[in-house]
Amino acid sequence: MRVAVAKYAIGAPRTFAEFADKQTQWLSEARRSGAQLAVLPEYLSLELGATFGAATQGDLHASLVATQAYHGAWLDFFALLARELGLHIVAGSFLFDPGHGRYRNRSYAFAPDGGCLWQDKLQLTGFEKQAGVIEAGDALKTFALGEQRAGIAICYDIEFPLPVRAQCEAGARLLIAPSCTDTAAGATRVRVGCLARALENRCFVAQAVTAGEALWSPALDINTGEAAVYAPMDVGLPADGMLAQTRGGQRWAYADMDFVALEASRARAQVANDRDWVGQLRPGVLRAQVDRFG
Repeated sequence: MRVAVAKYAIGAPRTFAEFADKQTQWLSEARRSGAQLAVLPEYLSLELGATFGAATQGDLHASLVATQAYHGAWLDFFALLARELGLHIVAGSFLFDPGHGRYRNRSYAFAPDGGCLWQDKLQLTGFEKQAGVIEAGDALKTFALGEQRAGIAICYDIEFPLPVRAQCEAGARLLIAPSCTDTAAGATRVRVGCLARALENRCFVAQAVTAGEALWSPALDINTGEAAVYAPMDVGLPADGMLAQTRGGQRWAYADMDFVALEASRARAQVANDRDWVGQLRPGVLRAQVDRFG
C-alpha cells in the first residue's frame, strides 16, 4: 500500500470553494503519484477561519463557532473526492461541536466507496486546555483499510503508549498521526512518539504536518516539522525507522508499506518489543521498590 503524508502549507482561503479547490489539487497530486491513502494534518478545518472577518480570524473561540457552518459541506466534499479519486483520505481534523458548545478535535477518514468514520483526539495539549472550549474524546477505534487495519492517533495522542497499544492489539498495523506543532521541540516530541510506537508495536506510522505561517490564526500561527512515514527498526526495515520524509519545500512524502514484510520480520527479529510487551506487566516490576544500601 502506498501512503502519502502531507507537509501542508497553511493558506488563507477566501471561500469554502477556494479551500476545496486546494484540497482537490493536493489530493489529485497524491493520487497521480500512486497513493492509495493520503493523510492531511491536524487542525485542517481552522484554515477555514480565514474565510471570515479579521475579528473572527483572530479569536479562536469565534472561529470555532463560525466554522461549524462548514461541517456538512466538509463531509460531503471529502466523501465525494475520495470516490472520484479512488483514494482513502484522512482529512486531518475538524474542530467539531457535537451539540453542547464544546469542541472535539475529530479526524475523519473517507473511503473510496463513500464510507466515513472518525476518531476524536483523546489527550489535550496545554494550548487546547487553555482554550477552555475543547474537550477530549472518549472512544478508541480501529478500522479496515483495504486488507489491513489502521488506527488514528492525533498529534499528542501518538506520545501515549497504552491507547496506541490497544489499537494494535485490536489488529492495527498502521497508525495515522495527523499533527500540528509550532516549535522544534513539539515537532521532536511527535517524531519521537511516532518512532517509539512503531518500535513497540511493530507497525507503520504515517504522520502529516502543517507548514508555514498563518499569523492571522491563534492556532495555526507558526508551523514546523516534516511529514514522515516510520517503520520498526529491525532486520529488513530501515535502520533509522524512516521509510520516507519530506525535506524543504516538498509537499508530500510517499512510502510503499509492505505489510507482508512487516509481518515476516517477526520471525527474524533482533528484538521483539511487540511480543515482549507483557514482560513489563509482571507484578514484581509494575512498581519500583525503594531500596537502601545495607
